[in-house]
Amino acid sequence: MDLNGKVALVTGGAGGIGLGIAKAFAAEGCRVALAGTTEENLIKAAESADTPSPLLWRTCDVTDRAQVGQLFEWLDGELGPVDILVNSAGVNIANRMMANIDPAEFDRVMDVNTTGTFNCIHAALPGMRQKGSGLIVNISSVAGKRAMLMAGLPYCVSKFATSALGTFLNQEECANGIRVTNIYPGETNTPILDKRPTPPPPEKRAKMLQPEDIAACVVTIARLPDRAVVPELVITPPHMMLD
Repeated sequence: MDLNGKVALVTGGAGGIGLGIAKAFAAEGCRVALAGTTEENLIKAAESADTPSPLLWRTCDVTDRAQVGQLFEWLDGELGPVDILVNSAGVNIANRMMANIDPAEFDRVMDVNTTGTFNCIHAALPGMRQKGSGLIVNISSVAGKRAMLMAGLPYCVSKFATSALGTFLNQEECANGIRVTNIYPGETNTPILDKRPTPPPPEKRAKMLQPEDIAACVVTIARLPDRAVVPELVITPPHMMLD
């Protein structure tokens, strides 16, 4: 499928995997918009893209349904109805075990990682249904397939829930021409690593997946014809194979 001219929205697009995917789509000729919470980071991200067309951006807290609604209204006016939605907004926390977690921080991780994804999908679906086509990509984690102490309690719970959301939507929306893919990356060199109790050193980060690795997979999925659905894709560095 030719992606030229397709409208793509990437949440969590100011850095990491989200920005990598946004740049890859723009290189394919997509008209791309980034969403994130911090204006300064979005400006830097947009300016960093050496792509045929500029990356547009808008601040949005995906946990705020009113802001999400305004984001999609803005996108429709600037670029048109969304063809591809990438849900890459995600957070984690340092104190992530049941023994030391602040319940308010558990709520925040769930709100961003799961409810925020729901909010964006809920806002995107009416337009996709009207067109009879659309691709939704949820950036989950291998911690959404296997509970992992390293990832922490709230992150694992939120990613398992987001995975179920994507799987359910595939069953519900396939008749409407809408495809959903859950991506399960292993360790990836992104800023979220700084939230680990002990952030990994540069030499370890170099052996991890890089954002452009995930982006290449997402572009490949997006270029498939409508008859082909990739419900889920696991990608890990060699040192992190799943059983």
